[in-house]
Amino acid sequence: MNFSYLTGRSVSIKPGPIQRPNMDVGNKPLHVIIFFAVLIGALGFAAFSILQDMHSAGEGPLAVGTFVLLGIALVIALGFEFVNGFRDTANAVATVIYTRSLPPLVAVVWSGFWNFLGVALSTGAVAYSIVTLLPVELILQAGSNAGYAMIFALLIAAIVWNLATWAFGIPNSSSHALVGSIMGVGLANQILAPAGTATQGVDWGQVQKVFSALLFSPACGFLMAALLLFVMKLLIKNKALYRAPEGDKPPPLWIRGLLIFTCTGVSFSHGGNDGQKGMGLIMLILIGAAPTAYALNRAMPESAMPAFIESAGHAQQIFASHGTGTPADLTEQQARDIVGAALRAKAVSSPEIFGALSVLSTDISTSVKTYGSMKAVPAAAVPNVRTDMYLVADAIRVMGDAQGFTADEKKSLKSFQSSLYSGTRFIPLWVKISVAIALGLGTMVGWKRIVVTVGEKIGKTHMTYAEGASAELVAMTTIGLAERYGLPVSTTHILSSGVAGTMWSNGSDLQLSTLRSIALAWVTTLPAAMAISGFLYVLFRQIF
Repeated sequence: MNFSYLTGRSVSIKPGPIQRPNMDVGNKPLHVIIFFAVLIGALGFAAFSILQDMHSAGEGPLAVGTFVLLGIALVIALGFEFVNGFRDTANAVATVIYTRSLPPLVAVVWSGFWNFLGVALSTGAVAYSIVTLLPVELILQAGSNAGYAMIFALLIAAIVWNLATWAFGIPNSSSHALVGSIMGVGLANQILAPAGTATQGVDWGQVQKVFSALLFSPACGFLMAALLLFVMKLLIKNKALYRAPEGDKPPPLWIRGLLIFTCTGVSFSHGGNDGQKGMGLIMLILIGAAPTAYALNRAMPESAMPAFIESAGHAQQIFASHGTGTPADLTEQQARDIVGAALRAKAVSSPEIFGALSVLSTDISTSVKTYGSMKAVPAAAVPNVRTDMYLVADAIRVMGDAQGFTADEKKSLKSFQSSLYSGTRFIPLWVKISVAIALGLGTMVGWKRIVVTVGEKIGKTHMTYAEGASAELVAMTTIGLAERYGLPVSTTHILSSGVAGTMWSNGSDLQLSTLRSIALAWVTTLPAAMAISGFLYVLFRQIF
């Protein structure tokens, strides 16, 4: 279908057959040396940072078994980001390579650099959106055997599925695979629980929220990119923009600049969104292995404590006023059990629960008053303080727009929730840098398969400059907005759908076999990742 009939004339030029650019850039010895030097340096930097953080927090040396499990878990988590990088970088560089805007090697290195910056400057919101999909008890017991089994199972499952689809050159969503892996672990955890034991399998409310974003991304990519190309045709009459490349000749300078800009934007936003997906899991690993150093945000300044204590006091009064009939001798552990059970049931609405939340809020306020700051909380008290903070913050999230609270009370509770998030939801700079390096290095490996699929196998004619620019402008904007609101989205599906949308808008024929393969991967990723992670979780629970 071609929109040009609406304008009375067409300014597009029918692109010719697809001519593949030379992508046999090879790996020179210097490139390999630099690659492994950066890799070894990144692992050394991570190890040094962990030891330094533990020393600063006064954390004792780790047991040999814990140290080994921590090292393996971190390598697997960074490996997931590495695979994520070499899978998804193709989506950012395919357009600049196939439009001859940048040589392949330059495009890949450029994309890797901007992926690095995107991760390093990210907010961390997406990281904890992923974490909230996990069962409550596994989050609070990340250092247990079940916690390590969870981390190993879901990360290995996501890596296995990503590699399997990459081997066949099928664009696939790493986000989709990770969500499916988390769901598989949650269901397996529920199945393994002893009869009558209160446990949570999958937080279906959070899954629905995250999955809605993943479902929205391909439709948004297709329709918005098609519309943008149509608008460009209306407003920009320069015919050069709608041509396909002629041999290996680069496009005019201004078009080249536009395409390099969009490639940069997609790479940066991809790093900011996809790079966070391993961060939250890395934090769970660190919290489980070294809670004194990582369970609480020791970087919170002492100047923020008075406002934190005041916020906790207001929340305690609000919960107490709605917690009528609560026993006066309710212990802190009883309160934790009550709130934990309510979170598993996703029902935070009774006076008993509000009374328990009042007790936990008092405990949080008392702890901060007693010790003066987060970094001064002693090692013995850290697990309970973090558990209280996590339970109260998550209870406020689950409550949502609960009935019976005034507008001012809801505002105060949201303020307290933000303070609790500041104390528990944080990403150390070294974690961001390590993930950024893993993702950036990943962009420089194995990118050709997906580049060929995006560049040649979606449409039957060569990609024009306008098609490439439209698809990437939509992708960078959508991914950037999603990162701002803490929603994980699929770079792969947004961009590949955007390329298909622009070609459909331009009247080009689509290769339905490729689109069917992409759609099939989209449909099968969730059950496949669930099955692999569930099986691995059951297996690892027998080992650990």
